[in-house]
Amino acid sequence: HVQLVESGGGSVQAGGSLRLSCAASGYTYAPHCMAWFRQGTGKEREGVAAIDRDGSPNRKYAEAVKGRFTISRDDGKNTLYLDMENVKPEDSGMYYCAVPNTGFCMSLRARTMHTWGAGTQVTVS
Repeated sequence: HVQLVESGGGSVQAGGSLRLSCAASGYTYAPHCMAWFRQGTGKEREGVAAIDRDGSPNRKYAEAVKGRFTISRDDGKNTLYLDMENVKPEDSGMYYCAVPNTGFCMSLRARTMHTWGAGTQVTVS
């Protein structure tokens, strides 16, 4: 069965950097589109970034992370990444990778995703 496993979370000081990874398994081919979401304590789950698998991948970012976060993928390793720079306390939360339903590539709406990882916690202080 398909599975997404996130890693790389932890505690970091404001202004620091962190790299999250998401390993995808059980897929014959790497998912065409993937995304990162996050959920802070008491908050709704929100989309952070999305990427497709075209030759020169398209990327989409939430306004709150533009210029600070970079989404990328290595299909040879079936792995999705999120490079976080100049992190802020408001970036704290559980970070999830996800695969969207067909027709919702590049979506940052949680309800359009059909497969989720268990998440990795990021704490910025």
